[in-house]
Amino acid sequence: MDQIIEFFKHLINPSWIIEHGGLYLLLAIIFAETGLFIGFFLPGDSLLFVAGIYSEDLCRSFFDLPFVLIMFLIATAGVLGNMVGFWFGKKSGPILFKKKDTFFFRKKHLHQAHEFFVKYGGGAIFFARFLPIIRTFAPIVAGIVGMENKKFMFYNIVGSFAWVFSMMLAGHYLDKLFPNLKEHLELIILVIVLITTLPVLIKVIFGKVKHQHAHDEHKKVEKTDSPL
Repeated sequence: MDQIIEFFKHLINPSWIIEHGGLYLLLAIIFAETGLFIGFFLPGDSLLFVAGIYSEDLCRSFFDLPFVLIMFLIATAGVLGNMVGFWFGKKSGPILFKKKDTFFFRKKHLHQAHEFFVKYGGGAIFFARFLPIIRTFAPIVAGIVGMENKKFMFYNIVGSFAWVFSMMLAGHYLDKLFPNLKEHLELIILVIVLITTLPVLIKVIFGKVKHQHAHDEHKKVEKTDSPL
């Protein structure tokens, strides 16, 4: 049991993933985090950024492939992950919204993705790539609401390549500018997590405030309308 817990701890550590799992584990995690609802806790953004920092090691460990091909493979894994999530959403339908919460599944994450999808429509598939948790559930919700296949694939492909290439190129070129970047990985990962989760936190906090305000207003109306 302790070994399983330790392994899950490693799975949220981007530098450990790169050093011990290499490209194979990186591909598996990006696939899972972008389409399987059990992958919402995985470190997508920070993992890609760190992968960019370790780009030379990744290329060397995988037949000395050019860095651009490495990014292409990872982006493709993201596309395939979303396709699986989309297919799962189509097949499962509204059943997921009735599913009870488990360790790997939280219904509130599904509702957040649904609200995001309603607000941005097809573009949600693109924007969700840059938002933790939301990107895991967005393709599932797209499948549930019956989004058109061609439209989904367009935003899926463009979003995945934009996300992967921007994150990895940022890590790659910042490492060139600051050669000692690897010495401050923990701080960098913390900053990335804060930046990427901030929009989600703001939405949750302001959503609760808005809901409470609406509830209070409703109570006031009920009191005003009630007979003396």
